[in-house]
Amino acid sequence: MGSPKLFQIGEMAQLFHLSVSSIRHYEQLGLLKPEYTDPDTGYRYYTPRQFEVFNTIRYLRALDMPLPQIADFLQNRDVARIEEKLRQQKQEVGRRKQALKRIECKIDNRLHQLSDAQALPLGQIEQLESEPCRLFWIGQTLRITDCSELEMPTIQLAQRQTEALVFLGKVGVSVSEAHLRAGSFSQYDGMFLVLEKEDAFEGDVTSWGGACACASASGAAICSRRSNMRGCLHTPKRTA
Repeated sequence: MGSPKLFQIGEMAQLFHLSVSSIRHYEQLGLLKPEYTDPDTGYRYYTPRQFEVFNTIRYLRALDMPLPQIADFLQNRDVARIEEKLRQQKQEVGRRKQALKRIECKIDNRLHQLSDAQALPLGQIEQLESEPCRLFWIGQTLRITDCSELEMPTIQLAQRQTEALVFLGKVGVSVSEAHLRAGSFSQYDGMFLVLEKEDAFEGDVTSWGGACACASASGAAICSRRSNMRGCLHTPKRTA
């Protein structure tokens, strides 16, 4: 019986649709090793006996199983172990599906808001009934003469948050009921960040909804945009 056929690393890469660098990386992690390495040239050679290992790695990577988990299975092969790892991977896939669904909902919210913003007339003040929502509210006096002056106060809204929350249409400023009724519009009395149910926010939030006066304006900071500037006509209720 003759010696088994030897395959160079480039040939194995072609056979199993892998890159040469990936095969070398798998070797470094201990997932596989060459059947023979030429001591003079350093060339790696593989035999058909290793095809099963290559197929196993490739299949489990197609399931997005982490390389350390694959290495552990290759070193401790039994049915119970691979069943456990597949169940763990299924749970991980479920978590990723939930995360992607959350992202999809946030994208839908933004598209809906942008569509509404483009339909609003500029320069007109309207009294609206706002649907209940969550806000992170900062009560402070703001005198804004240029859109760029909103950037520093905006940072304060989410500087302690690990999740990115600030985007077009999610930040607003308000005028109090007293100032609205007095016709005083030289300053804003607060700034808020609109939170969606999908947003993970750490800290106290305000439950808000009801009557408001809303004006749509076109601003130019980095790009042209429309934003809602609302004045509350009631006292928000703070919740944990």
